Amino acid sequence: MREAPPAAWAEAARSARDRAYVPYSGFAVGALVVTTDGRAFFGANVENAAYPASICAERVALVKAATEGETPPAALIVVADSAEPVTPCGVCRQVMAELCPPEMPVYLGNLAGDWIRTTVTALLPGAFGKEALSGHGGRAE
Repeated sequence: MREAPPAAWAEAARSARDRAYVPYSGFAVGALVVTTDGRAFFGANVENAAYPASICAERVALVKAATEGETPPAALIVVADSAEPVTPCGVCRQVMAELCPPEMPVYLGNLAGDWIRTTVTALLPGAFGKEALSGHGGRAE
C-alpha cells in the first residue's frame, strides 16, 4: 500500500543514510527502528572489502534496538536512492521475522519520496522461526 511514514521518521531514516559506509557499491541505505515508547535506533549499511562481512542498515538498527532491550520494535523505516522504494534483502527479512511482530509496519522508501507500507509477514510469508525448532533440540521459548 502506498503510504508514507510520519515525516519525522522519514527524515530520520534519510539522515541515518548519510552515515553509510559504502566505498564499493556507493548504494547508501538508512534505517530507523521506532519502539513502542518512542525511542529511535538508527542504522546505515556498512560495506567491507570481504563482501560477506558487510551489514545492511536494517540489521544495524534492529540489532541496536535488541541489544538495548527494546524488542519488539513498533515500526521499521528504510530508505535508499533507488528508482522504486527499496526492499530488504532476504537476510534482513529473516532477522525481521525473528525480532519483530509479524504485523509490524515496515515503511520502504526512496529519496524521491515514494513510499510503500507493508508488514513483516508480507515481506517473508511462511518465515522459519523459533517455533520450527521446538522439539528438535532448539531452545525455543
